Amino acid sequence: MRIDLTGKTAIVTGSTAGIGFAIAKGLAISGATVVINGRKQTGVDEALSKLKDALPNAQVRGVAADLTTSEGLQKLQAAEPKADILVNNLGIYSQEDFFETSDETWQKFFEINVLSGVRVSRAYIPGMVDQGWGRVVFISSESGLNIPPDMIHYGFTKSANLSIARGLAKRLSGTGVTVNAVLPGPTLSDGLAEMLKPMMKEKGISEQEAGDQFVKAKRPTSIIQRIASTEEVANMVVYACSTQASATTGAGLRVEGGIVDSIG
Repeated sequence: MRIDLTGKTAIVTGSTAGIGFAIAKGLAISGATVVINGRKQTGVDEALSKLKDALPNAQVRGVAADLTTSEGLQKLQAAEPKADILVNNLGIYSQEDFFETSDETWQKFFEINVLSGVRVSRAYIPGMVDQGWGRVVFISSESGLNIPPDMIHYGFTKSANLSIARGLAKRLSGTGVTVNAVLPGPTLSDGLAEMLKPMMKEKGISEQEAGDQFVKAKRPTSIIQRIASTEEVANMVVYACSTQASATTGAGLRVEGGIVDSIG
């Protein structure tokens, strides 16, 4: 199977690093024109430069906009009025005990992890419906099913992503626009690598070794028994955005190594 997205424009939110950047790269490799997004212009410029170095012939451009605000969305829409593919990747996470998590933290996680995707989807999906084709992917997490006791505020937002993706897929029944959620597990992104630094320093081990130990200690039900790469997550997203995935919608597509102990 050869995925060809030539002629399609893809917006990937929060794509200057980590999983988002890997998704942007994967879509660009498949021929899509990719729009990189981040809050700061410097981050967007650096990501564009990195992507162009890796893929000199790629069609890529960037928009610096804070999509947790309506003003940020207006800025994105002014620069990019149309999209065939939308990947709602923007998100944050942190470990914090439930009884120490403030109202402000709950609100911040909702605004960034949930409402930003709602806002951007509401803006771009009508154009997809008008043309009879579109792909929308929400980046959820295994934590949306397997709620971590030290990240309840985060797990809640990822459960919300699943609900929105499923409901929106049903709302768009028969339009030619598919909506899916992709559920990564522990992935060796920039954020997790930063969190693993104390373990790496203490034990004198590599990022990969620290990541694998983290999975075995914190997610013992993992079947692959290792941390995933950002490229492995991106591969699933690229498929969900392809023409070949036309019968896949309303789904929660897992890339979590079998952590969630369920056959459904």
